[in-house]
Amino acid sequence: MTPTLAELGEAELLKRLARFAPPGQLDDDTACLGSDPRPLLVNTDVLVDNIHFSDATTNAHDVGWRAVAANLSDLAASGAVSVDGITVALVAPGTTPWSWVEGVYNGISAALQQHGGTVLGGDCSSGVSRLLSVTALGRLGPLRLLRSTAQPGDVLVSSGPHGLSRLGLALLQNDPQLQATCLNASLQSQAISQHQRPRPRLDALNQLLSCKPAHLPWRAGGTDSSDGLLTAVRGLCSNSGTGARLDRNRLPKAHGWPNGDPWERWCLAGGEDFELILSLPEAWADALEQALPGCQRFGRITDTAGSVIWSDDNSPVMDEGFDHFAQG
Repeated sequence: MTPTLAELGEAELLKRLARFAPPGQLDDDTACLGSDPRPLLVNTDVLVDNIHFSDATTNAHDVGWRAVAANLSDLAASGAVSVDGITVALVAPGTTPWSWVEGVYNGISAALQQHGGTVLGGDCSSGVSRLLSVTALGRLGPLRLLRSTAQPGDVLVSSGPHGLSRLGLALLQNDPQLQATCLNASLQSQAISQHQRPRPRLDALNQLLSCKPAHLPWRAGGTDSSDGLLTAVRGLCSNSGTGARLDRNRLPKAHGWPNGDPWERWCLAGGEDFELILSLPEAWADALEQALPGCQRFGRITDTAGSVIWSDDNSPVMDEGFDHFAQG
């Protein structure tokens, strides 16, 4: 009997789909087209009602903003220094009010005005549920960030804290897990903002490019943390044939982040924080920490392929990130 998508899981699905494309084409967040001095990077992301957004937690404006942010985050994680624009495909039931669609496109416009690019085209169709598919196009700078270029000895660096988007969702849903925890107002506001209006870290990429030590080559591993911090680390490791050691005491957490469960789990696997996860030579990691506020080193790449362990006791890091088909 043929397996279902839920039984395969997202990682296995992508492996099977990869045989329909050139070798290595599906290893990273974007495809690279052309060989001119500024090759074109292309990425597509989909937001689906009741999976990536809902009326209970995300208004129409925020849906549009998040759709743009998710795509531009992938461009940044691949080394894009500018955004040419996006195409938008909208699927929605015929009963959908125009005000919701208008709000989505207002959010799209607001995100593009802040981060660059324009709406280049797209398509619309009726469907049983709301879906927004965005394809983004950007121009590669001097560094192509690839998951496959992480090397043993590299320092693992995050451009910012993790778990905030998951906390924001919990706050918006009045999650009972929060009832026994006293959270300061600043952390709550930061978390809700991160969930509803995430920032694609094009600014962090620019800092990375500007602070490279002159004696180092243009080589760094990179991805983004849309599916969680740990999933990003595992992606770097699996595509580069390496492993990783994570420092539990240096996980990238926001100021005032509580200890214990579910807080460490949300930091590792909450998802949708859209930070850059980088594998850098030591000197470059040092320079980036000085140049980028909120940047945090949290581990190292090792030569033990596929092994992601804690540095304090060598135990495996068990939490997994978001899998698009795990819910069946």
